[in-house]
Amino acid sequence: MELPSCPHTLSVEDILDKFSVDIGQGLSQKQVSERREKYGYHVLHQSKGLSLYELIYAQFEDLLVRILLGAAVFSFVLTLLEGEGGGVSAYVEPIVIMVILVLNAFIGVWQECDAEKALDALKKLQPQNAKCLREGKWQMLETSELVPGDIVSVVGGNKVPADCRLIKVYSTCFSVEQSQLTGESALCSKHANALGKGMEECEIQERKNMIYSSTTVSVGNALAIVTATGMSTEIGNIQSAVMEAAAEKDSTPLQEKLDEFGAFLSKIISVICVLVWVINFRNFSDPVHGSFLGGAIYYFKIAISLAVAAIPEGLPAVITTCLALGTRKMAKQNAIVRKLSSVETLGCTTVICSDKTGTLTTNVMSVRTAIRIDDGDRVIKSKEGEKLDARYAKLIKCAVLCNNCDKEEGSGEEVIYFGEPTERALIILAQKNGMRLEYGESRLAELEFARDRKMMSTINKTAEGKQIIYSKGAPESILDRCTHYLCGDRVEKLTAQIKSKLHEEVDIMAKSALRTLAFAEKTDGGDYYAMYTEGMKSSENSEDSPAYFAKIECGLTFLGMVGIHDPPRKGVKEAIEICRNAGIKVIMITGDNKLTAEAIAKSVNIPFTNSFTGKEFESLPHAEKERVLMGNPIFSRTEPKHKQYIVSILKSLGETVAMTGDGVNDAPALKQADIGISMGISGTEVAKEASDMILADDNFSTIVSAVQEGRCIYNNMKAFIRYLISSNVGEVVSIFLTAALGIPDSLVPVQLLWVNLVTDGPPATALGFNPPDPFVMSKPPRGRNEKLIGIWTMIRYLVVGIYVGISTVGIFVQWYIYGISPNDSNTLVSFYQLANWSECRSWNDFSPNTIPYMTNDPCSYFTQGKNKASTLSLTVLVITEMLNACNALSNQTSLISMPPWTNPYLVMAVMSSIAIHCLVLYTPPLARIFGVVPLDIYDWIAVFWWSFPVVLIDELLKFISRNSWSGHIEHAIEGALARFSIGYVTYDKKDD
Repeated sequence: MELPSCPHTLSVEDILDKFSVDIGQGLSQKQVSERREKYGYHVLHQSKGLSLYELIYAQFEDLLVRILLGAAVFSFVLTLLEGEGGGVSAYVEPIVIMVILVLNAFIGVWQECDAEKALDALKKLQPQNAKCLREGKWQMLETSELVPGDIVSVVGGNKVPADCRLIKVYSTCFSVEQSQLTGESALCSKHANALGKGMEECEIQERKNMIYSSTTVSVGNALAIVTATGMSTEIGNIQSAVMEAAAEKDSTPLQEKLDEFGAFLSKIISVICVLVWVINFRNFSDPVHGSFLGGAIYYFKIAISLAVAAIPEGLPAVITTCLALGTRKMAKQNAIVRKLSSVETLGCTTVICSDKTGTLTTNVMSVRTAIRIDDGDRVIKSKEGEKLDARYAKLIKCAVLCNNCDKEEGSGEEVIYFGEPTERALIILAQKNGMRLEYGESRLAELEFARDRKMMSTINKTAEGKQIIYSKGAPESILDRCTHYLCGDRVEKLTAQIKSKLHEEVDIMAKSALRTLAFAEKTDGGDYYAMYTEGMKSSENSEDSPAYFAKIECGLTFLGMVGIHDPPRKGVKEAIEICRNAGIKVIMITGDNKLTAEAIAKSVNIPFTNSFTGKEFESLPHAEKERVLMGNPIFSRTEPKHKQYIVSILKSLGETVAMTGDGVNDAPALKQADIGISMGISGTEVAKEASDMILADDNFSTIVSAVQEGRCIYNNMKAFIRYLISSNVGEVVSIFLTAALGIPDSLVPVQLLWVNLVTDGPPATALGFNPPDPFVMSKPPRGRNEKLIGIWTMIRYLVVGIYVGISTVGIFVQWYIYGISPNDSNTLVSFYQLANWSECRSWNDFSPNTIPYMTNDPCSYFTQGKNKASTLSLTVLVITEMLNACNALSNQTSLISMPPWTNPYLVMAVMSSIAIHCLVLYTPPLARIFGVVPLDIYDWIAVFWWSFPVVLIDELLKFISRNSWSGHIEHAIEGALARFSIGYVTYDKKDD
């Protein structure tokens, strides 16, 4: 048996025959078993998550991490082969590297274990039990037990257990709340009749004989047959779309840039490491190494030191911290960020696709104007704020009595009304104009609202026993049912000319972003309730709008109309203007009609060149769709699938898209967007779980504030990335210089790791607190393809880094050749001797003064005896990098104009890092681990003498940047790089 593709077009008899089921018996146990074997249990599938092993492995897929891992392994093996003894201390280097990698992996696994919850939220929507007829007996079953063809009973207040076709409606009316699927909050009336041919491809809202899994029956009692289960249901289709969108979701712009930069840096590191090892090939056989293999191993360790120096190990932790701090700032502005990477992505948003109701507007309806007909067939429209007089009394009475608002007692004598926003607006209209809310009339019946007739009516009974019909609804529907109109105290015949005038007023109000409602009554003394009860007894009562409704709702007297306004939220106009200045396009997507959508767009200053309904846009050729979206369109009468399609096309055009949504059916589009934004007040749990950010106040202005914060965070990240990378370039230069010059290595890997992680970390994090750029929202968004590092930035890295490297090696060389502190008593050597130190055993009469850590071997003066020189190098590196952190406070502004205390967090971080470094120097156990010794006053003077020039050098580079000379330099280098096809760094004015 195959499931019918269009069960809503089949008659009750045909659908029962299709599923081979008797309406009075239900399925047999044999049929249930066969169908379960074919269709499975009625459950939603879950995507298989990564195992713990796979999650851990994923943390080591990054090329930089693998280089570090390789460095740790080789360092361990080499230390083992050398067999120098020393116990655990000999393995400090590989142990520290492995601890860092393990911690990094732990953090990554912990973040990823915060798994996607959107699918779990969908699962929770499913009901647990269902009343099902099998083998002639009604029984309560778990919904997972249902199979296609099961007969189920559905009643008001319960969730629909599966996708079902109604086969019999027992109640007068049967309504379902299916906003989770359609996004429309209004109740949808249902019936059991077939829709017939031509309705095969109709939308969910139009399938009046179908009810869907996880929606809620609001009113009524009916019998239905299960037509689909599990992933074949509409909620299953949504889950499939969510899973596909999650699988297709691109990495964030920051992730792309860091991955690109990581790959580039890894290649450079590999080349330089091999180069350092190769250029020292001539030194492999030096006697100091004991053998050719010993020399090869020694210089291989230097190459590993270079790899450790080049990799900014602290960068991931600093970025995570900066993003986390950004989320805290955003939370204070009512933007709750669920995924850290979304903070940065917000900063490069180029398009915001926004809902209208509740996001751009307040969803607090108010009556702006009222219309009545006066003598001479004149259409009279009240002015905004004008108090309505007695001539509007009957209109307001109808608005109050044909109304489903409920009331609850407030404090004192206050009465609070709650219900649909539109109906609350009508009650407030009566209150503001001093009209009565109680008329002593009882409601006998309600002819509920239905989309086919776009109106509702009530049958009321006065104290004298007279029956009156009150109706409200769309003007075209009410006017079609009116034969007369109220003119003062008289009732006049309604002519085609007057109807035409009224329709013109409706269009005028729609263009002013007003939703129009018309009101009418019927007071001819008929027994309408008898007609209603008689109609209930017939089969007509299963219709959406039963035929007997038309017999009651006819010959009405038109009372007037009102224009209801959903005002724009405060600050929305200004927010949209900010978006325009920032180069961000705002696309409004709403379910309202086209005229209202256009009027709302104009009222909030959204510029648009085209206006389309969802179906109009869907019918366009793909190339035309792209052309439309490259302009400034707005969309009306849209469905969730249209949102997803719009996001897909915008992303294919290279846009970074933020999309708002609040319903279950919005989840796929929220997942697919670069930034999915759900509503904190009106949003469903599924939408919230599928989103990247939640608006606690449902306000569009909050999105713009979040984008601004995202841009500020990106600018600050560039500041600390510039600081960390230029510092690491300095470390690479220092290692390369020592290898190229042939002098002893001034720094060892464990010292470099300490600097990269502990000493550099606090200042880098503090740079995330840099004051925001006041012009950050006056610049266009950066493109997804914009490089993290431009040519001029790379030049600055190299210039500053080369000086950092020279100063680090310079003070090392100075200690050996000239000496620094008179307290050291170290033996001075020539530069030639220092560069050829491995030949020291062949030097005549070379007997250096014995200093701490030296052995009887005179060559140990350049190995174990280098601790003081190495400490000086490490300290110069630390102090130079602290000054470089102050340089990174601003990209172009001089430290004279923008001193370090502009960011007090930076001052505290620099002082903390220096304090930590001093703790290592002057605490013996730590000093032994890191191979350092205490420094005296002479040493510190030399350290600052070598360190301070980094400030002067960066000031010169800032001066060049401020005077636009950097652009000429970039152009010249860009041309040279293009000729040699070197493509990582590209010229981009926005880069700096």
